[in-house]
Amino acid sequence: MTSRIDYGNMMHRAMRSLISDVLAQVAVGGLPGAHNFFITFDTRAPGVGLSDWLRTRYPEEMTIVLQHWFEDLDVGPDGFAVTLNFGDHPERLEIPFDAIRTFVDPSVEFGLRFESNERDDDDEDADEAADEVDDDGPDDDGPGGGSRGDAEVVRLDRFRK
Repeated sequence: MTSRIDYGNMMHRAMRSLISDVLAQVAVGGLPGAHNFFITFDTRAPGVGLSDWLRTRYPEEMTIVLQHWFEDLDVGPDGFAVTLNFGDHPERLEIPFDAIRTFVDPSVEFGLRFESNERDDDDEDADEAADEVDDDGPDDDGPGGGSRGDAEVVRLDRFRK
């Protein structure tokens, strides 16, 4: 049993479950009203399926838009797949939920952002040991405290026209 509750990872799972539910609803009934999604994901993450030319063009991160033209949205327990049009060339993308960095629906000013959690167990054990020794108060990692897997709302200004 662990010595503390991992709220960061629990929150990430809950937010990814929300994204899964939203995409599953859209897969069945289409996008309602003016809803549209900007989804940014890590193209290097395990399980990401991209054509070679897309992987070359977007070696680290890619943002897709689900709005006017998308086909065959298929949502599974670990991710989703969708066919998008790139210059009159349809491409199938497979995106695990764990690869998502941001999910934004600008039509209702809703957004989620996932901080990367690229640490191994040794780093986590060292951090836990440091937390147990350091009783000077909360870590000063910016708003909201610790930086380990924190989630925050994305500013929508960059997506506005």
